Amino acid sequence: MNFLGIIAKPLGMLLTLIYSLVGNYGISLIILTVLVKCIMYPLYVKQIKATAGMAAVQPKMQEIQKKYANDQQKMSEEMQKLYSEEGFNPMGGCLPMLIQFPIIMGLFQLLRNPMLYMTDKQMLFAIHEPFLWIKDLAQPDLWILPILAGVSTYFSFSMTSKLTTDQGNMQTQAMQKVMKYFFPLTILWIGRSYPAGLAIYWAGGQFLQIFFNLRMNKIRREMNEKAELEKMRAQAEKELEKKKAARMKGKKR
Repeated sequence: MNFLGIIAKPLGMLLTLIYSLVGNYGISLIILTVLVKCIMYPLYVKQIKATAGMAAVQPKMQEIQKKYANDQQKMSEEMQKLYSEEGFNPMGGCLPMLIQFPIIMGLFQLLRNPMLYMTDKQMLFAIHEPFLWIKDLAQPDLWILPILAGVSTYFSFSMTSKLTTDQGNMQTQAMQKVMKYFFPLTILWIGRSYPAGLAIYWAGGQFLQIFFNLRMNKIRREMNEKAELEKMRAQAEKELEKKKAARMKGKKR
């Protein structure tokens, strides 16, 4: 069993357990989607906060890079000092993504070949159950689900990109614009090629992601407002110190 299979196996056991409780494979897939998304939500929040932190320290980082362009060791020391002062971890945005990716791929592996990872005999029949307009969840739905998956991916990806991409990096923004269209089209093709159960998971997950993004937009606005207030307070304190220094200088004269 490969690495993704090791992840897919417990997910298959969880899906079997959910099915034994609700008795409907389509609903079981939706519940599994909600559970997995909710479990990964704290990681997503951490990623967004790390990205916001990066945006906040970016101007200071650029100043250090410009000031110590010819002294890499000093630049590294000053960067570490900045990270310590700001409480910022440059790897903070990467770790949540690294954790989420194997889980997503494990789910893909499970729902693409469900009977490889679910040993319960009842699941052999369950995966072929009808759901809504779909006659067999083990067969592809050629249009409705793939279109829903593609459209939800477009909006989810667009919103997530705004939250997680460094807005000052033009190269990254250009790549994100291409991916914004390429990725949903790829999902549309996958949705028409693989079992409808996989498309249900993906479409449901992306609609949930849109909801999470709306929530994260609010959190990020609050973080930006807090950072702006901190910046204004720091500037006010600096001005006050300058005035105090000027008064002290005047008294000495």
